[in-house]
Amino acid sequence: MADVGVRPARRADAAAVAEIQVRAWRHGYRELLPAGVLDQVTGGAAVEQWREKWAEAATAPPSPRHRLLVAVASDLVVGFAAHGPAEDADLDPAGTAEVITLLVDPLHTRAGHGSRLLAATADLLREDGCATLVTWVFEDDEVTRTFLGSAGWAPDGTARTLDMGEPVRQIRLHTDISDTGA
Repeated sequence: MADVGVRPARRADAAAVAEIQVRAWRHGYRELLPAGVLDQVTGGAAVEQWREKWAEAATAPPSPRHRLLVAVASDLVVGFAAHGPAEDADLDPAGTAEVITLLVDPLHTRAGHGSRLLAATADLLREDGCATLVTWVFEDDEVTRTFLGSAGWAPDGTARTLDMGEPVRQIRLHTDISDTGA
């Protein structure tokens, strides 16, 4: 088995993270998002913007609780997760954090990288005093919902509709990461 793990992202990882994001979105969201929107957020100009965004997330996060982690296999970045304090008005950001994104390169799925990223995220946030994690997923994204469900995540009853030229519905999932819930 290859040498695998999770570590904090570095500026040098930004290009790999952006490329993984684009490949994962093109692969996983092609049935979930309007084609024009997907083309816009995964096109050449967008890739450069994502690189800049991820370089900033790695080197100058907005708070100490915002982190970007990467999954590596034999020194190759194969996935990433970003998290920060929960921003939804109905949540307490002191005890609740949000997984903003968690993506694994489609060429490296089903190898445990997503699970390692989730575990590392939960460990860091538990150390920060968080007891609950939330994330938003597309309602029709059965792959992500099944993956997170197998890790103990469930819908919390909150939903939102994004205007992407046509309505795209998301649901919020949550899980308990407290010492008693872990």
